[in-house]
Amino acid sequence: MSRPQRLIELLAALQARRRTTAEALAEELGVSTRTVLRDVRALVDAGIPVCTERGRYGGISLLPGDQADLSKLTTGEADLLRAVGLDLDRARQLGGEAAARSALRKLTPRRALPPARDGLPLALTDVIVIDNRPWFEDAAPLPDVAGLVRDVRMARRLWIVYRRSGAESARELVVDPYGLVQRGGRWYLVADRDGEPRLFALSRLQHWALLDSDRRLRPGADLAGTARKLGEELESRDRVVVTARLDAGSLDLARRVLGARLKEASDRGDHGRVEITVAYDQVDGVRQLLQFGEHIEVVAPEPARRLVERLATHLARTHPPVAET
Repeated sequence: MSRPQRLIELLAALQARRRTTAEALAEELGVSTRTVLRDVRALVDAGIPVCTERGRYGGISLLPGDQADLSKLTTGEADLLRAVGLDLDRARQLGGEAAARSALRKLTPRRALPPARDGLPLALTDVIVIDNRPWFEDAAPLPDVAGLVRDVRMARRLWIVYRRSGAESARELVVDPYGLVQRGGRWYLVADRDGEPRLFALSRLQHWALLDSDRRLRPGADLAGTARKLGEELESRDRVVVTARLDAGSLDLARRVLGARLKEASDRGDHGRVEITVAYDQVDGVRQLLQFGEHIEVVAPEPARRLVERLATHLARTHPPVAET
């Protein structure tokens, strides 16, 4: 169960009973009590009237009076909340900002919530902002995400024009779509192509059209499971492990840029350098390390080192000094 769906289930559980405990909710939702408490905090931060009380006779409940009531939601509003939770930015990308705001108004009491009981002068929302967008997000225009979602909901095959990463031109493909997933601030279409699951970045999806035939999905496969499997496979492609020496002062930047590709960093280097190992699914991935310029030296394997040498030679040849006039 995704977190947006879990928030709706949590609200439904609180609406169905006067008072309950985090432990009981955790068992019902199949998550830890810590996860339940985080979800409760998310509801409170969104203005939903949820109250938590400690102690023997404490528990979690909706405040009496003007309570959140899921029955107030239209089918479309409830469906949107199950998909994106309380995230207005994602709702906006899907063309559903108005519905999301309407849903939140219906779930939020008109009167102010009581002050926090933890004795702190500032609310959590005063000191924490969560932004899931990646740093230096590219400016590549997205297609009509909301329009694509509407078409995918028709449960039919799609004809798409898609350019693979690094390819100069796009290709026409016929795919069987499961749906869309957002990860790391980027949208992807999850679909089968010739019976094999694939991820298609929407930033490189140029055109699409609905076909007349129904989609043909693999038996037992669904969107959540397929997206999770594709993500795990992508992160586990460690066919090539590159060893390099990096200036110690660039290590923090390397952790931010390389992410999960950075497998190890040790102090076995010398002259102010550290030794790092970086995993790629192919040798060509070593191109990513060129952005560290003179602060890095690729040590092994030899094919990766030769590729860096060729690329550096080409860069030097195409960037000769400009004669001053």
